[in-house]
Amino acid sequence: MHESSLARQLLKVVLERARSEGAARVLRVEGWVAETEALKPEALNLHFAALAQGSSAEGAALALEMVHVRAKCSNCANVYQPEHHLTLCPSCGGVDATLLDPTGVAITRLELE
Repeated sequence: MHESSLARQLLKVVLERARSEGAARVLRVEGWVAETEALKPEALNLHFAALAQGSSAEGAALALEMVHVRAKCSNCANVYQPEHHLTLCPSCGGVDATLLDPTGVAITRLELE
């Protein structure tokens, strides 16, 4: 149910922004979600659409790009893309790593009417 709670939070932010700008409708929400969040974009879209029913965001397109996050191994300094959300270094097998890119979710653009 991670997608459901995230969709609820996204919708809350989107509706607050639309209200503050005096918009009647939300047409499109664009942004990104870090691959480390272990989300299914289809499920997130489904939850967002269901939760938006009856609001000014009903029918709005949710366009979130899945972005990869690089990691740097603390043991050998190798920079790599973790697979399946695990920071297992492909060079040395170390598991201690620093994530180099932003994580989480961001809204980069709202199309309002």
